[in-house]
Amino acid sequence: MSKTTGGTSFWVPYARHRGLLLMLVPGMVFFFIFHYIPMAGIIIAFKDFNLREGIMGSQWNGLENFERLFLGKGFPDALRNTVIISALRLGCGFFAPIILALLLNEIRLSWYKRTIQTLTYLPFFFSWVILGGIFLAVFSTGGPINSIVKSFGGKEILFFSSDGWFLFMLISTGIWQGVGYGAIIYLASLSGIDPGLYEATVVDGAGRWKQTIHITIPCMVPTICTLFILSLGGVLDAGFDQIYNLYKPAVYDVADIIDTYVLRRLTTMDFTLGAAAGVFKSIIGLGAILIVNAIVRRSSDGELGLW
Repeated sequence: MSKTTGGTSFWVPYARHRGLLLMLVPGMVFFFIFHYIPMAGIIIAFKDFNLREGIMGSQWNGLENFERLFLGKGFPDALRNTVIISALRLGCGFFAPIILALLLNEIRLSWYKRTIQTLTYLPFFFSWVILGGIFLAVFSTGGPINSIVKSFGGKEILFFSSDGWFLFMLISTGIWQGVGYGAIIYLASLSGIDPGLYEATVVDGAGRWKQTIHITIPCMVPTICTLFILSLGGVLDAGFDQIYNLYKPAVYDVADIIDTYVLRRLTTMDFTLGAAAGVFKSIIGLGAILIVNAIVRRSSDGELGLW
């Protein structure tokens, strides 16, 4: 049997890249243990779960938990707020790492570039418990920002007690915390662009701006499309950690999202409602990925997309 046509040829690429495959093992084990195995627990979304009887011993109740979720008091507002915040995050936050990567790519001093990249990447390592406390202290009514505002004769600003200001702070601080981490993949994409393309445009008299428009951005499009499609999987994840550490009852009407709504219901040991909310969010995220991936593939004649 020929190696090029037989079953042996199937394993040749894997054997050649076995080092890279071994590097995947820890990540695969992590996702299997902490993401795939717990998925078996979603069956309580379709059961009248009782701690004494356990998951398997509890009685099935069909879609009753979903009915309680959708008809529950406050859920429509929580769903609306989740969609609005997620749309703002996606619309504003998705392009921030792209812009940062393009700006860093134009820096010629390597030490300066590394310094800026480190400073923008550093906030990602801080928990929102820490960052929330810092922001609440700095932007409080008695904090330094309001002290400066009042020193110029202005009125104090209720950054975290006013609906509009809260949304502004939520989106801006979220972008600040994650923009450096998000730019890493785009910088890796930029490093793979053939320098010969830039050299050819220099001969034609193109400046840095035209090189960015006609070479850099088009070469980034596959990466941008892939990350955009993947980000839609969490389209209903409005940032629980950040909101929980920043919001107050005064802004519940714009800050109460599905996750915080479910958390308050979980204080009554209503686990089935949380499971139903998780299933609902997962279905919406999966649907968004499938639809947008199909649109991207159709508009690019199959050249772009996840599959």
